[in-house]
Amino acid sequence: MKIHEIYIKRCIQLAKNGLGTTYPNPMVGSIIVYNNEIIGEGWHRKSGEAHAEVNAINSVKDKSLLAKATIYVSLEPCSHFGKTPPCCDLIIKHKIPNVVIGTIDPNSKVSGTGIKRLQENGVNVTVGILEKECIELNKRFFTFHNKKRPYIILKWAESQDGFIAPLTKDKKEPIWISNEFSRQLVHKWRSEEQAILVGTKTVIDDNPKLDVRDWSGENPTRIVLDKSGKIDKNYYVKDGQIKTIIITEQENLTFTENYIYENAIFDTKLTKTIADVLYNHGIQSIVIEGGKQTLQSFIDNNLWDEARVFIGNTHLKSGINAPSLNGNCQVKTIKDDQLKLFFNHD
Repeated sequence: MKIHEIYIKRCIQLAKNGLGTTYPNPMVGSIIVYNNEIIGEGWHRKSGEAHAEVNAINSVKDKSLLAKATIYVSLEPCSHFGKTPPCCDLIIKHKIPNVVIGTIDPNSKVSGTGIKRLQENGVNVTVGILEKECIELNKRFFTFHNKKRPYIILKWAESQDGFIAPLTKDKKEPIWISNEFSRQLVHKWRSEEQAILVGTKTVIDDNPKLDVRDWSGENPTRIVLDKSGKIDKNYYVKDGQIKTIIITEQENLTFTENYIYENAIFDTKLTKTIADVLYNHGIQSIVIEGGKQTLQSFIDNNLWDEARVFIGNTHLKSGINAPSLNGNCQVKTIKDDQLKLFFNHD
Protein backbone atom coordinates (compact mmCIF):
# COMPACT_ATOMS: atom_id res chain seq x y z
CA MET A 1 0.00 0.00 0.00
CA LYS A 2 1.33 3.43 -0.98
CA ILE A 3 2.06 6.01 1.71
CA HIS A 4 -0.84 8.31 0.70
CA GLU A 5 -3.26 5.39 0.95
CA ILE A 6 -1.99 4.47 4.42
CA TYR A 7 -2.69 7.98 5.68
CA ILE A 8 -6.09 8.31 3.99
CA LYS A 9 -7.03 4.94 5.50
CA ARG A 10 -6.30 6.45 8.90
CA CYS A 11 -8.52 9.43 8.00
CA ILE A 12 -11.37 6.99 7.24
CA GLN A 13 -10.85 5.26 10.58
CA LEU A 14 -11.09 8.58 12.41
CA ALA A 15 -14.13 9.70 10.41
CA LYS A 16 -16.14 6.64 11.46
CA ASN A 17 -16.17 7.98 15.03
CA GLY A 18 -18.81 10.43 13.81
CA LEU A 19 -21.31 7.87 12.55
CA GLY A 20 -24.78 8.99 13.59
CA THR A 21 -23.71 12.32 15.11
CA THR A 22 -22.63 14.54 12.18
CA TYR A 23 -25.93 14.87 10.25
CA PRO A 24 -26.51 16.78 8.05
CA ASN A 25 -22.76 16.96 7.59
CA PRO A 26 -20.63 14.07 6.27
CA MET A 27 -18.21 12.05 8.36
CA VAL A 28 -14.69 13.37 7.81
CA GLY A 29 -11.30 12.45 9.23
CA SER A 30 -8.02 14.33 8.89
CA ILE A 31 -4.38 13.87 9.85
CA ILE A 32 -1.28 16.04 9.52
CA VAL A 33 2.07 14.50 8.62
CA TYR A 34 5.53 16.01 8.97
CA ASN A 35 8.73 14.14 8.16
CA ASN A 36 6.80 10.83 7.82
CA GLU A 37 5.29 11.21 11.26
CA ILE A 38 1.67 11.97 12.21
CA ILE A 39 1.74 15.16 14.28
CA GLY A 40 -2.00 15.86 14.36
CA GLU A 41 -5.34 14.09 14.05
CA GLY A 42 -9.00 15.04 14.12
CA TRP A 43 -12.48 14.18 12.97
CA HIS A 44 -15.80 15.96 12.67
CA ARG A 45 -17.83 15.10 15.75
CA LYS A 46 -21.12 16.98 15.39
CA SER A 47 -22.83 19.47 13.11
CA GLY A 48 -22.07 23.00 14.25
CA GLU A 49 -18.79 21.97 15.85
CA ALA A 50 -15.30 22.17 14.38
CA HIS A 51 -14.57 20.24 11.19
CA ALA A 52 -11.96 17.49 10.96
CA GLU A 53 -9.24 19.75 9.51
CA VAL A 54 -9.71 22.29 12.30
CA ASN A 55 -9.44 19.62 14.99
CA ALA A 56 -6.35 18.14 13.32
CA ILE A 57 -4.62 21.53 13.07
CA ASN A 58 -5.54 22.41 16.66
CA SER A 59 -4.03 19.13 17.88
CA VAL A 60 -0.57 20.00 16.50
CA LYS A 61 1.58 21.18 19.39
CA ASP A 62 4.28 22.92 17.34
CA LYS A 63 2.36 25.04 14.81
CA SER A 64 5.62 26.07 13.07
CA LEU A 65 5.76 22.58 11.56
CA LEU A 66 2.52 23.17 9.62
CA ALA A 67 4.34 25.23 6.97
CA LYS A 68 6.38 22.13 6.10
CA ALA A 69 3.66 19.49 6.55
CA THR A 70 0.98 17.64 4.55
CA ILE A 71 -2.64 17.56 5.64
CA TYR A 72 -4.67 14.50 4.65
CA VAL A 73 -8.47 14.61 4.61
CA SER A 74 -11.01 11.99 3.54
CA LEU A 75 -13.32 14.58 1.90
CA GLU A 76 -12.60 17.85 0.10
CA PRO A 77 -12.17 20.76 2.55
CA CYS A 78 -15.12 23.16 2.55
CA SER A 79 -14.81 26.59 0.93
CA HIS A 80 -18.02 28.22 2.15
CA PHE A 81 -19.32 29.72 5.38
CA GLY A 82 -21.85 27.44 7.08
CA LYS A 83 -22.13 27.04 10.83
CA THR A 84 -18.30 27.23 10.86
CA PRO A 85 -15.74 29.14 8.70
CA PRO A 86 -14.23 27.53 5.56
CA CYS A 87 -11.54 24.93 6.27
CA CYS A 88 -9.69 26.06 3.14
CA ASP A 89 -9.03 29.44 4.72
CA LEU A 90 -7.50 27.84 7.81
CA ILE A 91 -5.21 25.65 5.70
CA ILE A 92 -4.12 28.69 3.68
CA LYS A 93 -3.67 30.77 6.85
CA HIS A 94 -1.26 28.22 8.32
CA LYS A 95 0.60 27.95 4.98
CA ILE A 96 0.26 24.16 4.83
CA PRO A 97 1.90 23.43 1.45
CA ASN A 98 0.38 20.03 0.63
CA VAL A 99 -3.19 18.72 0.82
CA VAL A 100 -4.13 15.11 -0.02
CA ILE A 101 -7.85 14.46 -0.46
CA GLY A 102 -9.78 11.19 -0.62
CA THR A 103 -12.67 12.39 -2.76
CA ILE A 104 -14.47 15.51 -4.00
CA ASP A 105 -17.45 16.73 -1.95
CA PRO A 106 -20.75 16.09 -3.86
CA ASN A 107 -22.47 19.01 -2.12
CA SER A 108 -23.04 21.73 -4.74
CA LYS A 109 -21.86 24.31 -2.18
CA VAL A 110 -18.39 22.75 -2.34
CA SER A 111 -17.95 20.28 -5.25
CA GLY A 112 -14.48 21.26 -6.43
CA THR A 113 -14.45 24.86 -5.21
CA GLY A 114 -12.41 23.89 -2.16
CA ILE A 115 -9.74 22.33 -4.35
CA LYS A 116 -9.75 25.36 -6.66
CA ARG A 117 -9.42 27.77 -3.73
CA LEU A 118 -6.41 25.88 -2.37
CA GLN A 119 -4.69 25.68 -5.75
CA GLU A 120 -5.23 29.39 -6.41
CA ASN A 121 -3.36 30.05 -3.18
CA GLY A 122 -0.34 27.97 -4.16
CA VAL A 123 -1.23 24.76 -2.31
CA ASN A 124 -0.18 21.48 -3.93
CA VAL A 125 -3.38 19.37 -4.01
CA THR A 126 -3.66 15.62 -4.66
CA VAL A 127 -7.15 14.17 -5.15
CA GLY A 128 -8.65 10.67 -5.45
CA ILE A 129 -6.72 8.59 -2.90
CA LEU A 130 -8.83 5.57 -1.86
CA GLU A 131 -11.71 7.39 -3.54
CA LYS A 132 -14.03 4.37 -3.61
CA GLU A 133 -13.52 3.76 0.11
CA CYS A 134 -14.08 7.44 0.93
CA ILE A 135 -17.35 7.47 -1.02
CA GLU A 136 -18.46 4.26 0.74
CA LEU A 137 -17.70 5.92 4.09
CA ASN A 138 -20.23 8.64 3.26
CA LYS A 139 -22.67 6.57 1.19
CA ARG A 140 -25.59 8.31 2.94
CA PHE A 141 -24.25 11.79 2.16
CA PHE A 142 -23.40 10.91 -1.46
CA THR A 143 -26.79 9.26 -2.09
CA PHE A 144 -28.59 12.30 -0.67
CA HIS A 145 -26.70 14.82 -2.82
CA ASN A 146 -26.35 12.75 -6.01
CA LYS A 147 -29.71 10.94 -6.09
CA LYS A 148 -31.75 13.56 -4.21
CA ARG A 149 -33.13 11.00 -1.77
CA PRO A 150 -32.07 9.36 1.50
CA TYR A 151 -29.99 6.20 1.74
CA ILE A 152 -32.65 3.51 2.27
CA ILE A 153 -32.08 0.47 4.50
CA LEU A 154 -34.73 -2.26 4.68
CA LYS A 155 -34.86 -4.32 7.86
CA TRP A 156 -36.99 -7.21 9.02
CA ALA A 157 -36.87 -10.45 10.97
CA GLU A 158 -38.39 -13.69 9.75
CA SER A 159 -38.88 -17.13 11.23
CA GLN A 160 -37.18 -20.29 10.02
CA ASP A 161 -40.33 -21.06 8.05
CA GLY A 162 -40.45 -17.65 6.36
CA PHE A 163 -42.99 -15.60 8.34
CA ILE A 164 -42.54 -12.11 9.78
CA ALA A 165 -45.60 -12.17 12.06
CA PRO A 166 -48.57 -14.33 13.04
CA LEU A 167 -51.93 -13.62 11.40
CA THR A 168 -53.54 -12.67 14.73
CA LYS A 169 -52.27 -11.55 18.15
CA ASP A 170 -53.78 -11.12 21.60
CA LYS A 171 -51.71 -8.05 22.57
CA LYS A 172 -50.55 -4.91 20.76
CA GLU A 173 -46.86 -5.65 21.12
CA PRO A 174 -44.19 -7.27 18.94
CA ILE A 175 -43.80 -11.02 18.64
CA TRP A 176 -40.02 -11.43 18.94
CA ILE A 177 -38.49 -13.59 16.22
CA SER A 178 -34.84 -12.61 16.68
CA ASN A 179 -32.77 -12.92 19.88
CA GLU A 180 -31.88 -10.18 22.35
CA PHE A 181 -28.44 -9.59 20.78
CA SER A 182 -29.98 -9.01 17.37
CA ARG A 183 -32.52 -6.64 18.90
CA GLN A 184 -29.78 -4.63 20.56
CA LEU A 185 -27.95 -4.44 17.22
CA VAL A 186 -31.12 -3.01 15.66
CA HIS A 187 -31.12 -0.23 18.26
CA LYS A 188 -27.47 0.50 17.45
CA TRP A 189 -28.45 0.76 13.77
CA ARG A 190 -31.26 3.16 14.65
CA SER A 191 -28.77 5.45 16.39
CA GLU A 192 -26.70 5.56 13.18
CA GLU A 193 -29.50 6.66 10.83
CA GLN A 194 -31.55 9.85 10.70
CA ALA A 195 -35.02 8.32 10.46
CA ILE A 196 -37.07 5.15 10.84
CA LEU A 197 -40.30 4.35 8.96
CA VAL A 198 -43.25 2.09 9.70
CA GLY A 199 -46.73 1.69 8.23
CA THR A 200 -50.15 1.90 9.86
CA LYS A 201 -50.54 -1.84 10.40
CA THR A 202 -47.21 -2.11 12.23
CA VAL A 203 -48.20 0.70 14.60
CA ILE A 204 -51.66 -0.74 15.30
CA ASP A 205 -50.43 -4.33 15.70
CA ASP A 206 -47.20 -3.70 17.65
CA ASN A 207 -47.44 -0.16 19.11
CA PRO A 208 -43.65 0.31 18.69
CA LYS A 209 -41.64 3.11 20.35
CA LEU A 210 -39.08 3.26 17.51
CA ASP A 211 -36.35 4.56 19.84
CA VAL A 212 -32.83 3.51 20.88
CA ARG A 213 -33.58 2.45 24.45
CA ASP A 214 -31.20 -0.55 24.20
CA TRP A 215 -28.31 1.60 22.93
CA SER A 216 -26.67 4.96 23.57
CA GLY A 217 -27.34 7.56 20.90
CA GLU A 218 -29.84 9.89 19.28
CA ASN A 219 -33.37 8.66 18.58
CA PRO A 220 -34.11 8.76 14.84
CA THR A 221 -36.97 10.86 13.48
CA ARG A 222 -40.08 8.67 13.30
CA ILE A 223 -41.80 8.48 9.89
CA VAL A 224 -45.28 6.98 10.06
CA LEU A 225 -47.61 6.12 7.17
CA ASP A 226 -51.22 6.77 8.18
CA LYS A 227 -53.41 7.16 5.11
CA SER A 228 -56.76 7.78 6.76
CA GLY A 229 -55.93 8.70 10.36
CA LYS A 230 -56.37 5.32 12.03
CA ILE A 231 -53.56 5.95 14.52
CA ASP A 232 -54.82 7.80 17.59
CA LYS A 233 -52.99 9.51 20.46
CA ASN A 234 -52.85 6.32 22.53
CA TYR A 235 -49.98 4.93 20.42
CA TYR A 236 -46.33 5.63 21.27
CA VAL A 237 -45.67 7.25 17.88
CA LYS A 238 -48.02 10.05 18.96
CA ASP A 239 -46.52 10.63 22.40
CA GLY A 240 -44.67 13.76 21.25
CA GLN A 241 -41.39 12.56 22.76
CA ILE A 242 -39.54 12.18 19.45
CA LYS A 243 -39.79 14.22 16.25
CA THR A 244 -42.41 12.44 14.13
CA ILE A 245 -43.52 12.99 10.55
CA ILE A 246 -46.93 11.53 9.66
CA ILE A 247 -47.47 10.92 5.93
CA THR A 248 -51.22 10.93 5.25
CA GLU A 249 -54.01 11.70 2.79
CA GLN A 250 -55.82 13.71 5.45
CA GLU A 251 -55.68 17.49 5.04
CA ASN A 252 -55.72 20.61 7.21
CA LEU A 253 -54.15 18.88 10.21
CA THR A 254 -52.34 20.99 12.79
CA PHE A 255 -48.72 20.26 13.63
CA THR A 256 -46.02 21.38 16.04
CA GLU A 257 -42.23 21.55 15.81
CA ASN A 258 -41.99 17.93 16.99
CA TYR A 259 -45.04 16.65 15.16
CA ILE A 260 -45.43 17.22 11.42
CA TYR A 261 -48.00 16.10 8.85
CA GLU A 262 -47.12 15.66 5.19
CA ASN A 263 -49.75 15.04 2.52
CA ALA A 264 -49.27 12.30 -0.05
CA ILE A 265 -51.39 10.27 -2.44
CA PHE A 266 -51.24 6.59 -1.49
CA ASP A 267 -50.87 5.22 -5.01
CA THR A 268 -48.24 3.21 -6.91
CA LYS A 269 -45.85 6.18 -6.69
CA LEU A 270 -46.01 6.36 -2.89
CA THR A 271 -42.45 5.14 -2.28
CA LYS A 272 -41.07 7.87 -4.58
CA THR A 273 -43.28 10.42 -2.82
CA ILE A 274 -41.94 9.26 0.55
CA ALA A 275 -38.36 9.63 -0.70
CA ASP A 276 -39.14 13.17 -1.92
CA VAL A 277 -40.73 14.14 1.42
CA LEU A 278 -37.69 12.86 3.32
CA TYR A 279 -35.30 14.68 0.96
CA ASN A 280 -37.19 17.94 1.51
CA HIS A 281 -36.78 17.44 5.27
CA GLY A 282 -33.02 16.96 4.81
CA ILE A 283 -33.11 13.33 5.92
CA GLN A 284 -30.07 11.54 4.52
CA SER A 285 -30.74 8.00 5.72
CA ILE A 286 -33.67 5.89 6.86
CA VAL A 287 -34.40 2.40 8.13
CA ILE A 288 -37.64 0.94 6.79
CA GLU A 289 -38.99 -1.30 9.57
CA GLY A 290 -42.54 -1.60 8.30
CA GLY A 291 -44.60 -4.69 7.61
CA LYS A 292 -44.73 -6.90 4.55
CA GLN A 293 -46.63 -4.45 2.33
CA THR A 294 -44.44 -1.44 3.12
CA LEU A 295 -41.16 -3.34 2.71
CA GLN A 296 -42.25 -5.11 -0.46
CA SER A 297 -43.31 -1.84 -2.09
CA PHE A 298 -39.78 -0.46 -1.74
CA ILE A 299 -38.35 -3.71 -3.14
CA ASP A 300 -40.79 -3.79 -6.07
CA ASN A 301 -39.94 -0.18 -6.95
CA ASN A 302 -36.21 -0.90 -6.62
CA LEU A 303 -35.96 1.97 -4.16
CA TRP A 304 -33.53 0.64 -1.58
CA ASP A 305 -29.77 0.47 -0.96
CA GLU A 306 -29.34 -2.19 1.73
CA ALA A 307 -31.48 -4.91 3.25
CA ARG A 308 -30.70 -6.42 6.66
CA VAL A 309 -32.67 -9.59 7.25
CA PHE A 310 -32.61 -11.60 10.48
CA ILE A 311 -33.52 -15.29 10.32
CA GLY A 312 -34.53 -16.18 13.86
CA ASN A 313 -34.32 -19.60 15.47
CA THR A 314 -38.11 -19.80 15.69
CA HIS A 315 -41.00 -21.42 13.80
CA LEU A 316 -44.38 -19.68 13.49
CA LYS A 317 -45.93 -22.47 11.36
CA SER A 318 -48.31 -19.94 9.80
CA GLY A 319 -48.62 -16.18 9.47
CA ILE A 320 -47.67 -13.25 7.23
CA ASN A 321 -45.07 -14.20 4.64
CA ALA A 322 -41.77 -12.35 4.73
CA PRO A 323 -40.93 -9.97 1.85
CA SER A 324 -39.36 -11.55 -1.21
CA LEU A 325 -35.82 -10.44 -2.01
CA ASN A 326 -33.42 -12.31 -4.26
CA GLY A 327 -29.73 -11.87 -4.96
CA ASN A 328 -26.34 -12.40 -3.43
CA CYS A 329 -25.92 -11.64 0.24
CA GLN A 330 -23.41 -11.74 3.04
CA VAL A 331 -24.34 -14.01 5.93
CA LYS A 332 -23.37 -13.45 9.56
CA THR A 333 -24.26 -15.29 12.76
CA ILE A 334 -25.52 -13.56 15.90
CA LYS A 335 -25.73 -16.28 18.52
CA ASP A 336 -28.50 -18.52 17.10
CA ASP A 337 -29.77 -15.95 14.56
CA GLN A 338 -28.64 -15.57 10.98
CA LEU A 339 -28.19 -12.07 9.53
CA LYS A 340 -28.36 -11.71 5.76
CA LEU A 341 -27.01 -8.47 4.27
CA PHE A 342 -28.11 -7.51 0.75
CA PHE A 343 -26.71 -4.57 -1.23
CA ASN A 344 -28.49 -3.00 -4.19
CA HIS A 345 -25.89 -1.76 -6.70
CA ASP A 346 -28.37 -0.64 -9.37
